[in-house]
Amino acid sequence: MHYGYLQLSIMEGFVAMGLFRGSFTLLVGMGCGVYIAQNYNVPNVKKLFNTYVFLAKHIEETYRKPKKDDD
Repeated sequence: MHYGYLQLSIMEGFVAMGLFRGSFTLLVGMGCGVYIAQNYNVPNVKKLFNTYVFLAKHIEETYRKPKKDDD
């Protein structure tokens, strides 16, 4: 397809606007996250995740079927 100069500049404008809009959303989200983390008691998600993984491993090892001896 052949695009004219005006059409190309309009399409480039939409791409730049999409990039700006996405970056703006990311920056606002980061700013809100920093504010919430500093001013509220937010649990440590990594520590919670590691605790649940440890608990799941412990339960799996405790209730695992015993291996059959095929001699």
